[in-house]
Amino acid sequence: MPPNVDPIPSGVVFETDTQTSDLGLAKDVSKLKKATPKKHEYVWTNIIWFLFLHISSVYGLYLAFTSAKWQTNVFAFAVHLMCAIGIGAGSHRLWTHRSYKARTPLRILLMIWQTMGFQDSIFEWARDHRTHHKYADTDADPHNAERGLFFSHMGWLCCKKSPEVIEGGKRINLTDLYEDPVVMFQKRHYLKMMPILCFVLPTVIPVYFWNESWLNAFFIPTILRYTIGINVVWSVNSFAHKYGYRPYDKSLNPRENIGVWMICLEGYHNYHHTFPWDYRVNEHPIINMLTPTIVFIEAMAKIGQAYDLKAVSPEIIKQRTLRTGDGTHHLWGWDDPEFTERLRRQYGTVHSIVGDEIKQGKHE
Repeated sequence: MPPNVDPIPSGVVFETDTQTSDLGLAKDVSKLKKATPKKHEYVWTNIIWFLFLHISSVYGLYLAFTSAKWQTNVFAFAVHLMCAIGIGAGSHRLWTHRSYKARTPLRILLMIWQTMGFQDSIFEWARDHRTHHKYADTDADPHNAERGLFFSHMGWLCCKKSPEVIEGGKRINLTDLYEDPVVMFQKRHYLKMMPILCFVLPTVIPVYFWNESWLNAFFIPTILRYTIGINVVWSVNSFAHKYGYRPYDKSLNPRENIGVWMICLEGYHNYHHTFPWDYRVNEHPIINMLTPTIVFIEAMAKIGQAYDLKAVSPEIIKQRTLRTGDGTHHLWGWDDPEFTERLRRQYGTVHSIVGDEIKQGKHE
């Protein structure tokens, strides 16, 4: 391993990683962000695969509007939702961040749905995502946003992992994953299960249950659905790391992006990177009620399949926001010196001190 490969943690994965009373790190992580110039070694099989998927998906979209039966389009959306929950509630919140616990039937269901999503096994997904949080926006981050929008979206999958990323992954504690029989079962049988769940069944079911054409069944609930699914996850890694506000921690690249949330149902990313072990999407109940992954977790908790759901207290959120936020929080951001007068005018009441008087004006 080259001597310069020495990843330094720039983020947290679990609450046990925190060092301050408001659950942060006791250092300025903004100084750790970097993207050392590199000559990437391309993975041409992935590049060709992604080209095929995206070109084919345009055709699939055309078929969805011109010749597909309505049952096929509904089925494609249902499979997409199952995959999204398998990844969001499963490999992400359950297995990566341990934000709640799940009983065996739920773990098996999430494993099946996660396999259907074909975004690596739970073990590899959790390892890489823990590495992303632990070394966020550094050379050890698998999809380092400092390398640009395309790299963090899909470019990182088009080239081999750098030595820093490999070393960062080796430093992640994966004991809990090794001890999980559901995770290890999937890891052993992933290459056998994935093609059947991701490509064969979504194609065969429409043909045999409502007499859809093989062409429509392959290109819509299989190829188009899968391509949309991977781009949904990629968009959180890219757009939600570049555009938006940082009300909880301005030293982190991830941002609150309502546009990404509306399309991907994930996007309140500054909150997530600030408190990654929180099972919720953010602190706002209405947003959580409109997020299928969170609704699913809470529904499973009501029937006893999910338990020990973790959530950060309002007091801690307020402390952290006042200490590290960028001033855009809807309750506690108005007095931050970096919250410019232009943004004050955009968001509401402007307070300016002239002598001993306080003049108030409202944005029209």
